[in-house]
Amino acid sequence: MKVRATTADIVSRLWNLCHVLRDDGVSYQEYVTELTFLLFLKMMEETGREDRILDGYRWSDIAGREGVDQLDHYKRALLDLGKSGAPVVQSIFTDAQTKLRKPANLKTLTTAIDGLDWFSAREEGLGELYEGLLEKNAAEKKSGAGQYFTPRPLIDCIVRLMKPQAGEVIQDPAAGTAGFLVAADRYIKDHTDDLYALTPAEAFFQRNNAFVGIELVPDTHRLALMNLMLHGIEGPITLGDSLTPDGEALGKADLILTNPPFGTKKGGGRPSRADFSVTAETSNKQLAFVEHIVRALKPGGRAAVVLPDNVLFEDNTGKRLRQWAMELANLHTILRLPTGIFYAQGVKTNVLFLTRGQADRANTKGVWVYDLRANMPAFGKTRPLRAEDFAAFEAAYGEDPNGGAARTDEGFEDRLRYFSRADIAARNDNLDIAWLRDDSDAAEDDLSDPEDIAAAILGHLRAALAEVEAVDAELAGEEAVPAEVEA
Repeated sequence: MKVRATTADIVSRLWNLCHVLRDDGVSYQEYVTELTFLLFLKMMEETGREDRILDGYRWSDIAGREGVDQLDHYKRALLDLGKSGAPVVQSIFTDAQTKLRKPANLKTLTTAIDGLDWFSAREEGLGELYEGLLEKNAAEKKSGAGQYFTPRPLIDCIVRLMKPQAGEVIQDPAAGTAGFLVAADRYIKDHTDDLYALTPAEAFFQRNNAFVGIELVPDTHRLALMNLMLHGIEGPITLGDSLTPDGEALGKADLILTNPPFGTKKGGGRPSRADFSVTAETSNKQLAFVEHIVRALKPGGRAAVVLPDNVLFEDNTGKRLRQWAMELANLHTILRLPTGIFYAQGVKTNVLFLTRGQADRANTKGVWVYDLRANMPAFGKTRPLRAEDFAAFEAAYGEDPNGGAARTDEGFEDRLRYFSRADIAARNDNLDIAWLRDDSDAAEDDLSDPEDIAAAILGHLRAALAEVEAVDAELAGEEAVPAEVEA
């Protein structure tokens, strides 16, 4: 009896093909993009949706060819599919180009894709297969894709706590490969009998209007569109920059889930948003994204955002932003994340949980801080991040997505502590709060995988560079803005 292939088996088979293409000059990230083009065509065949594809450029039209003829036809397909056909097809193939130069390598790919266990893939979910491929690419440090992929255990933890609901507008202004939106959709489907508990109009809204977002990088935008489409989501995920009028055009959201890019805008550029008042003169992207998030939330709307430590302690614009945000929103919880899970960005990170107030004054009465950084393992290939690593935090957070569940401050030996607004003001509004004695400062000494060690070193160098850039921005002389800034 034939044994069914698992999603992990199929992902491994696909990933191993990248080694075949290395002598064709194809990088890891380029390989996943290349694979996206071919998998899209094959999955349209498998799901009976080839009516979206122009005649002559469907899977069998390409896979059935040989040699130079196949490669030339494939190149024409990429060009023409980006110009006409269904909108989502055009978006995925806009400006698409193949990195393949050898016809034999294209044949290797099409033959291998045809030979996959597509029955098992359909049973387990084509979206799961594709997301597994994205996760594999992000875990491969040489691909450099970690900056676009938030670890799934962290995403799933955040989504469980924020409890997205059917009928809500859910936004990610830095969509990456759409991991947050896909996880929110999965949560809603799990709680609505795969949308069958909804009316037809409500189900249509979920598939077409519930999820919105922007992604800046064209190739990552393609991956996001493919990921969403394979999960039955066709919401408006656009190619653009949230720190320009593109972000303002996203409109208001009930829930924002995001992991914005770290660092400064290229060339030291500033946001070009007419509605920005606090971060209009800074090149620090993380600070500007916080202003976008607070402004984009509806009254009573909630958000969870992954941010580096500097957002919690930076003076001048950073301090003014924290004061402003705590006025307009209830910043009720901060999760200090373990180190080593975002080596691609190279900085220590946190999750900020907040709720936009019904009024714009004095919404933050106090902040709960949970320290999941001190005395944690050295995360890497040999010790990956797992769902159970967040279990104690989830229990402490409670069932209220707005942070209103009963919590207890057990004192300096506990991971969870409460700091009143007055406590924070006494700290000069510095939210980078740590109290546990950390005996894991040398945890990276326990790393054994060479890639983990190299990534740790690179992470420290990037963190140092980020600090230098922040000082340079201050020395460049950002204009002083009063601490009390109107919404």
